[in-house]
Amino acid sequence: MLKVAITGNIASGKSQAERIVAEKFPVYDADKIAHKFLGNIDRKALGAKVFADPKARKELEEYIHPKVKEEILEIFKEPYKIVFISIPLLFETGFDEMFDKIIFVAADDSLRLERLMKRNNLSEEEALLRMNAQMPQEEKILKSDFVIYNNTSISDLETQINKILLEL
Repeated sequence: MLKVAITGNIASGKSQAERIVAEKFPVYDADKIAHKFLGNIDRKALGAKVFADPKARKELEEYIHPKVKEEILEIFKEPYKIVFISIPLLFETGFDEMFDKIIFVAADDSLRLERLMKRNNLSEEEALLRMNAQMPQEEKILKSDFVIYNNTSISDLETQINKILLEL
């Protein structure tokens, strides 16, 4: 089985890339797996707390990351020839070691900031806190097998993804 991670920093367009890949291949979302362990918690309130308090974020991650890793390892037991896992904190968690190939979705920081503020109804300060909580894109690009630049249209994103899918 070929294990492929789809990752990207917040508001890069990773979810859109995931949807395009899912039209052709099985794709699992690590965020959805994590939410399963959180239950019906107010995620907006939780996000506000953990992005403002590094200690709280670390405690949450220490609870949730091992559970997500277990679920991913279970997915890898399925009889797929190729499987994709969308995982935002791939490098931060060290989960990159579990994958054969990594696709990184990148977008300009100014565009990501604009998308994040609009999507999550956040102030610039709140959005920057979330963006700065992640490893810089430049570091992740160097660790990835494929990089998609998502600064233009969905059709351009789709073209780049289809080219990578052919290579895989």
